[in-house]
Amino acid sequence: MNYKDLADLLFPDAKPIAYYEEKYPARNLKEGAAVVRFAPSPTGFVHIGGLYQSIINRKLADQTGGVFILRIEDTDQKRQIENGVVQIVDSLKDFDIIPDEGMTGENIEKGIYGPYKQSARKDIYQAFAKYLIEQGRAYPCFATSEELEEMRAKQESAKIRPGYYGIWAKYRTLSVDEAIQKVKAGIPWVVRFKSMGQEDRKIKHHDLIKGNIEFPENDQDIVIIKADGLPTYHFAHAVDDHLMRVTHVIRADEWLSSVPLHLELFKTLGFKTPKYAHTASIMKEDDGKKRKISKRKDPEAAVSYYHEEGIPSQAVYEYLLNIANSNFEGWRKANPDKDISEFKFELGKMSVSGAVFDMVKLLDVSKNVISKYTKERLYDEVLTWAKRYDSELEEMLNDKEYSLNVFGIERGNTKARKDIAKWSDVKESIIYMYNNKFADTNVEYQFGKIDNKEEINKILTSYIEKHFSISDDKQTWFDKMKDLAEEYGYAREVKEYKQNPENYKGHVGDISTVIRVALTGRQNTPDLYEIMQVLGENSIRERIEKVIRKYNILKMQKYIFILYYTNIFDNIV
Repeated sequence: MNYKDLADLLFPDAKPIAYYEEKYPARNLKEGAAVVRFAPSPTGFVHIGGLYQSIINRKLADQTGGVFILRIEDTDQKRQIENGVVQIVDSLKDFDIIPDEGMTGENIEKGIYGPYKQSARKDIYQAFAKYLIEQGRAYPCFATSEELEEMRAKQESAKIRPGYYGIWAKYRTLSVDEAIQKVKAGIPWVVRFKSMGQEDRKIKHHDLIKGNIEFPENDQDIVIIKADGLPTYHFAHAVDDHLMRVTHVIRADEWLSSVPLHLELFKTLGFKTPKYAHTASIMKEDDGKKRKISKRKDPEAAVSYYHEEGIPSQAVYEYLLNIANSNFEGWRKANPDKDISEFKFELGKMSVSGAVFDMVKLLDVSKNVISKYTKERLYDEVLTWAKRYDSELEEMLNDKEYSLNVFGIERGNTKARKDIAKWSDVKESIIYMYNNKFADTNVEYQFGKIDNKEEINKILTSYIEKHFSISDDKQTWFDKMKDLAEEYGYAREVKEYKQNPENYKGHVGDISTVIRVALTGRQNTPDLYEIMQVLGENSIRERIEKVIRKYNILKMQKYIFILYYTNIFDNIV
């Protein structure tokens, strides 16, 4: 049967496929170099799973001297969002993932294997569709939506496998002449792939992550060119991966069931099949059960969430890399200062089952990443974030020199504090260091073991009048704190108290807690001595005297209360 007339009628302007084979030659790369791609749709935010795939692709390309391509699958034009490509490019850039080829802006690209938007490759897909029609391996299908719905209903009623295959493929056996007549009559059509597979036959396939897998052959006559002339994903990815000379396809395991179809497409088109690696989905624990992290349910599914929370991109990157290769955590501990590029990633070490996304673990990773910052870098990154998300924090950071000292507490005044995990927590963790903000807060002073207000007042009064000097070095300061403890019947050393608890009210730690709470409103803070050095003498005196005044007022109020009710009682008597 001569299919050429039909093919010419459907795609009269299509070039021969030899033209594109010549236009996009084999790449001149060293042996073993991996050509990989990330191919998202510009239909919404970048999903954490997409970032995960990109990290893996980028690592594989870098390690092998290969190429990482950013290709945009925009054939579903109804679902596209404004500036969707820019969002993808910028999201990846935030994680230092820069493609070697592909889209770099909404309508900007680099590389000689483009266009890198599928919507701009329409003529290429039609050329290869025409080739398949000429070979008798594709055909126009004239099924209406009503026909397809009726077919699905019958399949459902008969409880048989749904789809367009075998006896259900109504237009598969249409003669060339009949097809030509319908096309000339203006009847709408799509192009379907003519599968030669049989479901009762098996194929074997080796996946780089899943290992050896056995599938039923594909027997579905899937749509490859839609009514608008654009391809479906199945067809487009085969053509694009071939012409861009992609060697490895790394994608989510939701595509695993499509492998038989894709293998058949590559074989039929005469393409070399890339190596497939299907990654397990990132999971979330919900009511004791695992489920896929969801775009609709889980805010952490969106890459933008991590920016909004102020979790450094490097922390997210390292956490996802550890999900991908669990040995990364050990490598990082052994190599705390090495660049992440030195870690050798291996597809074969990826988990077959989905890893559970653990926010606690991510924040631990983030703390470790931030702790390596200089205080200057910490300040700059927090300020940048605050300008976008927290105007109050931005205002607090106006005094750069003072804020740098705050960020350098416990770190030799050079490195960043170790207790910060994300920028959205910074304000709460440092607000007590800023006099105007501390004064504005209604502090509920909880002094730990010492709850007698008279004793607290005496301790604070004695400290500020007899023991406090801002010029003391740390050892002298601590010795004075011990003197203060001894003055009120507390052990100078914790060890002393533990050995003879009956001899003391408590220990020096209880005394320092009183000072800590008076100065910060908190029982747990970084090093108290360093906090005091940053606060300065005036702030220290003002804060302690404020507590003394407060408790004196309370004492006076109590005295007045007693006098008032004593007087009433005396009058009654």
